Amino acid sequence: MVRLISDSELSASSVVANSTMNRGRGLRGVNSYTRELGFDPVAWLREHGGAAPGWLDLCSGEGRALVEAARVLPAGAELTGVDLVGPLVPLRVPAAGARLRLVTAALADWVPERSYQLITCVHGLHYLGDQLGAIARAASWLAPDGRFAAHFDPESVRRPDGSGAGRAVLAALRAAGFEYRARRHLLLLDGGRPVALPFGYAGADPAAGPNWTGQPAVGSYYHSLVAPRGRVEL
Repeated sequence: MVRLISDSELSASSVVANSTMNRGRGLRGVNSYTRELGFDPVAWLREHGGAAPGWLDLCSGEGRALVEAARVLPAGAELTGVDLVGPLVPLRVPAAGARLRLVTAALADWVPERSYQLITCVHGLHYLGDQLGAIARAASWLAPDGRFAAHFDPESVRRPDGSGAGRAVLAALRAAGFEYRARRHLLLLDGGRPVALPFGYAGADPAAGPNWTGQPAVGSYYHSLVAPRGRVEL
C-alpha cells in the first residue's frame, strides 16, 4: 500500500526541491520554453496580449525565460514567476522594459492579483501533489482571451488503489475545454473560465519514480466525486 503524504509534507521532499528543474531553461534556443511549448511566448503575447500583456510562469525555477522576455516586451507588460525554491542566485532584472516579479512560494498558498494573457508551467506539474487543483486554479486566473499551456503526464494520476486514472482525467479535462497534445505531453486551454473537475485529491506519492522525462516525479492520487449528472468513475 502506497503511503500518501500531504502537500505540506511534499514541499519538504527532495523530489520537489529539485535544484535542476527549469534552472537553465531560457526563452529561445535548444533548452528553451519555445522548444518545449512548441510556440514562442513573446511572439504569442505580441499577437494576443494587447498593450499590457501579462505572463504568469508557474514553477519558474531561475526565471531565465521571464528575464529574457522582460528585456524585449513593452513597459506595459507584467511578468510573474512563482517557484517553491526560486532563483538560487540573484538575476539581473532589466531596469527598463516589462515589469518582472519572481515570487518564492508554494503554488497552493499563492493567489495572483490580476489575470494573465499567458500562463505556463513547463515541466512543473510533475512536482506538484494536487496537479488537477493547480490546473483548475490556473484556468480561473487566465484572461478571457488567454492561453494556458503546461506539461502534464496522465500516467502520474492514480486512484487510491494505485491503478491508473489518466484516461478518466483526460476525458474530464477535455470535457472542460482543454486540449491534450500527447506527443509533447502538453495540456492547453484557450480562454479563462471556472473549471470544476469531478475528482477529490487524496494525497501524493513522492516515491513514484521517473516519468517520461527520465526525472523523478510525484504521483498524484484522486478519488471520484459525485457530479451533477451522476457519479464519475475513475
